[in-house]
Amino acid sequence: MTNSDKNRLKDKAFQVFGIFCTLIGLVVLAVFLIDILIKGLGRIDWEFLTSLPSRRAARAGILTAWAGTLWILVLTTIIAFPLGVSAGVYLEEYARKNRLSNFLEINISNLAGVPSIIYGLLGMEIFVRQMGLGGSLLSGALTLSLLILPIIIVTTREAIKAVPGSIRDGSYALGASKWQTVWNQVLPASFGGILTGIILALSRAVGEAAPLIVIGALAYVPFIPSSPLDEFTVLPIQIFNWTSRPQEAFLINAAAAIIMLLFITFLLNGIAVYLRNKQQKKIKW
Repeated sequence: MTNSDKNRLKDKAFQVFGIFCTLIGLVVLAVFLIDILIKGLGRIDWEFLTSLPSRRAARAGILTAWAGTLWILVLTTIIAFPLGVSAGVYLEEYARKNRLSNFLEINISNLAGVPSIIYGLLGMEIFVRQMGLGGSLLSGALTLSLLILPIIIVTTREAIKAVPGSIRDGSYALGASKWQTVWNQVLPASFGGILTGIILALSRAVGEAAPLIVIGALAYVPFIPSSPLDEFTVLPIQIFNWTSRPQEAFLINAAAAIIMLLFITFLLNGIAVYLRNKQQKKIKW
């Protein structure tokens, strides 16, 4: 057997091994999802969505949890969107390529992989203790904004890089300034990719429980938040609370809440795919 035959055999073996590993992961995921759907679908109704938490599983609902999740998503978007996009535009279009910019780029990429619990500890020290915001919605939103900022910055830069240089050259040739070129040409052309990155980052934030638990988010909140300084809970924390109880009825409630959380995540991802495809159809280079 020649070396070429051995290499082809190794490639084929690795391909089969990769498919086998992928199938194992898909099968395990399918088993978990089917089990959750069987347990939780029958529990989802209007009463479950509009009821307050209760010690009685049959009367417990997720009203405060999904309301807190919605508050967190809106506040996190308001905070992270302008900061992340502005930082990405500055680093890609204005920052000089030197040691400092290279240092910033490397650290931003590394921050995207930092465990979320670290951001929770940082948020607890800065927002909860130093700024005195306590375990409020604003503290949670600021903490999650720190969590997803590196993702937004990286995706913004990648989307801007995808814009052909001829677009900028044509704008400069017509007498436009740097800012006019960025605002009127580069950002509209890259907006689809930027928006996709933001929505995917929010999809990660909506499922995070560890940083919110660290900053003091509550497992039981008997009221709907009415301002950014109110205490709150979110769906992941509500799920954690129910799964920690031994009663089977609470596990069924947790399965139903997981389905709702998956629905929100899939909805956000679907919106991201739709907006990306819609934007790509508009742009013809």
